[in-house]
Amino acid sequence: MRIGKQYELWIWAGIGLTTLVVVCLLSSAKELFNEEFLVSEFERSGGYAPLLFVLIFIIATSLGFPGNVMAVAGGALFGVFWGTIWSLIGSTLGAIGAFWLARYFLYSPIERQFGHHPLLRRLNRAIATYPFSIVLAVRFTPLSPFSLVNFLFGLTPISLKTYTLGTLLGLLPLTLAYSWLGLTGQELLHGGDRLPFFLAMGMLTLLSVLPLFLKKAKGDG
Repeated sequence: MRIGKQYELWIWAGIGLTTLVVVCLLSSAKELFNEEFLVSEFERSGGYAPLLFVLIFIIATSLGFPGNVMAVAGGALFGVFWGTIWSLIGSTLGAIGAFWLARYFLYSPIERQFGHHPLLRRLNRAIATYPFSIVLAVRFTPLSPFSLVNFLFGLTPISLKTYTLGTLLGLLPLTLAYSWLGLTGQELLHGGDRLPFFLAMGMLTLLSVLPLFLKKAKGDG
C-alpha cells in the first residue's frame, strides 16, 4: 500500500522528533537542560563566553530546545544586565531560525492539507488583523510554549519583520526575570540573601498571571 506524500511528511517529522528526544535523553545533549553544567562550561570559555553563549542559544532554540534554562544560566553567568542582553539576542535569533525552518519546510504542505480547516482560518484571520499584538501577547507570558510557538508562527502568513519585533519586545520582561532568577539563584547557592531570589520568582509569577487579569479586566469593562 503506497503512502501519500502528505503523510510521508508527517511520518518523517515524527521520526525526526522522536530521534531528537531520544538523543537528548540518552546522550550528553541532555546537559543543555542542566543550568549548573552550562554555567561551568561557559566560565571556562573566558572572553569568548558571550559569543559562545549566543551561538549555542541560537542553535538550541532553532532546533526546538527550551530557552528558559539558557536564560537562567545567562543571568548566573553574566549578571542581570548582560545576561538579559545576550539571552535576548540568542532567543530572538533562535526564534527567527525556527520560524524560517517551519516556513520553508512545513508551510506549503500544511497549507495544502489543512488550509481549509476552520481553526487554521480563524488563526490566520486573527494574525492578519492583529499580528503585532498577538505575537507580543504570546511572548509576554512564561506559560507560552516558546519552542512550539516559534514553529507555529512560521505556519502563518505573518511577516518576518512583525514577528521579529513582537518577539524581541515581548521577550524582554520574561528574559529579564529569568536572568534575575539565575543571578539570585546563584547567589543563594553561595549563601546569599533569599529575598532577591523570591522577588525574582514573584516577577515570573506575575508575568504568568498578568494576562489573565488583563483579560478579566477587559471583559468586566
